[in-house]
Formats: sequence, structure tokens, C-alpha cells
Amino acid sequence: MFKSKSNAANNETLVGSASIIGAGTVITGNIESSGDIRIDGVLKGNVNCKAKILVGPEGVVEGDIIGQQADILGTVTGRIKMNGLLHLHGKANVEGDIHAAKLQIETTVNFNGQCHMGANIVELNPDMAAVVNE
Repeated sequence: MFKSKSNAANNETLVGSASIIGAGTVITGNIESSGDIRIDGVLKGNVNCKAKILVGPEGVVEGDIIGQQADILGTVTGRIKMNGLLHLHGKANVEGDIHAAKLQIETTVNFNGQCHMGANIVELNPDMAAVVNE
């Protein structure tokens, strides 16, 4: 009885926890997570996250980002696919196509690419569906 309560508490901690790639850290490879991710270092690979993604002002992602919601303040070179809100702000620099249900871009952001919006954008774009299914 007590054991199941502690297991439930541990599961809640894992689901609600955030992973942080700190400044000065360079990771080469893909990341998959069911919790939040904050990137303040460099990631050379793709991110697939079932929660929120934050790329900090000094953060760099060289690859695709797929998730539910994201705040981008740093640099992303690759496609971004969000099922919810994608917020580009600060001095963010995005080089690549965006696929998002909702999008907010501040005037200080540099964005070069195509933007596709709507809840069913993955179904309309077979190339992106292949990326999501990987």
C-alpha cells in the first residue's frame, strides 16, 4: 500500500520534471522526452518532446524540433513543428520552415523560411508527417 504511493509520486516527478542542456554543453544526437526541455547549450540533432521546449537566448539547435509548445529565444537551424503555440521572441534566429497550430513572432526575431499554420498541418504536408513518424 505505501509502496504504490511512493511509486505514484516518483512517476509524477518524472513526468513533471524538466531536462536542461546547460550553457557550454554540446550534445550530438537526437533527444526524445515526455517532460519539458530547456536548451541553453548546443544540440546537433533533433528534438521530439511531448511537453514544452525552451531554447534560451544562447541556445542553439541544429536539427528539427517537434513538440506541443515552444518558446524560442536562441538559434534554430531546421524545421519546427508544434501542435500548439510556437512563440519566437527576443533575438531569436530561425532558419527553416515552421509548421504550427498557433504562432507568435516579435519584431526583434529573424525568421527565414516558410510558415504553415493550422491544426491539421501535418496531414496536409506528407514531408512533415514523415518527420513526425520517425
